[in-house]
Amino acid sequence: MSLRSRLILEDGTVFEGKGFGVGGQTVGEVVFNTGMTGYQEVLTDPSYCGQIVTMTYPLIGNYGVNVDDIESSRPQVRGFVVKEQSLTPSNWRNAGTVNDYLARNGILGISGIDTRMLTKRIRVKGTMKAVLTTNDLSSEAIQSLMEQSLLIDQVAQVTTRSIYRCPGEGRRIVAIDCGMKAGVVRSLLHRGCDVTVVPAQTSAVDILAWQPHGIMYSNGPGDPKDVPEIIETLRTLLGKVPIFGICLGHQLLSLACGAKTEKLRFGHRGANHPVKDLRTNRVYITSQNHGYVVTDDSLVGTELALTHINQNDGTVEGVSHKRYPAFSVQYHPEARPGPDDSDYLFDNFMDMIDAHVEGKWQDA
Repeated sequence: MSLRSRLILEDGTVFEGKGFGVGGQTVGEVVFNTGMTGYQEVLTDPSYCGQIVTMTYPLIGNYGVNVDDIESSRPQVRGFVVKEQSLTPSNWRNAGTVNDYLARNGILGISGIDTRMLTKRIRVKGTMKAVLTTNDLSSEAIQSLMEQSLLIDQVAQVTTRSIYRCPGEGRRIVAIDCGMKAGVVRSLLHRGCDVTVVPAQTSAVDILAWQPHGIMYSNGPGDPKDVPEIIETLRTLLGKVPIFGICLGHQLLSLACGAKTEKLRFGHRGANHPVKDLRTNRVYITSQNHGYVVTDDSLVGTELALTHINQNDGTVEGVSHKRYPAFSVQYHPEARPGPDDSDYLFDNFMDMIDAHVEGKWQDA
């Protein structure tokens, strides 16, 4: 029997539906993702730490869950919001329902609400705090939950607790895990790299002790300004080893070089965002998941060159350093979910590493 569940936004809007997963209550920032597929990758993406995720596609769970489509060890979301959940998934890889998957991992879900209305509300009001509950809470209890501070230490919560290595015979890469998706490591291993994954707070000295040919700064959750020590470490590493940043890693590189970031009204989350490479004038369809963005005017006076822009709103999607071998993109070239149009960026990283090793790297 389904539990009655409510999603209560901080502006007072209430959505009533059916609970799934587990019962109880949770508080988080409510956001939306426009992807038609890939819900399991979304659930397990550490960049969603602390958030209640709404899927705009109306039917979720129709192909079930499996062991191949996970991007971290467990679901990272605070809550999951869908129009309709499928209780009878059908797929050759299916190993269970979304309901059972969330229940095993202690995640609240709500179905049967008007996700279109919720999405439009977020687009107008911006992302906001919300309470998801199956409990019969008083207005005072709800207000008390709303007054709780949202997480500001998400990176510390999702980064690896220990160093681990994924051996390879090729280029040595140290990957800074700020909340890294498994797809990032897979993309590096596919190119024969020897990958060592280290915690986000690892010092520059310890990173360089691995004698890397290249350094990867991963995606991750939260406001990039909340991790100044990581920014300082990145600043120290600039010019010593080629650097490639993805999503949060892109923002950290930009901040380390003197640029600024700001929060978007409702963020970019989905698998169909068009991005233009200004160097080739080619447009790529990209997978995205971020709530913060580098401001274009703040690039003036820095040593960063704008390389990519979002075709929907003109926001910064990529930069490269004018003197050092370092570049970054705001979107996810490893996809998962989404198109692999931008997979070539990992090859560009390999080329940059090779040129640097051979002493042939030049300004872009």
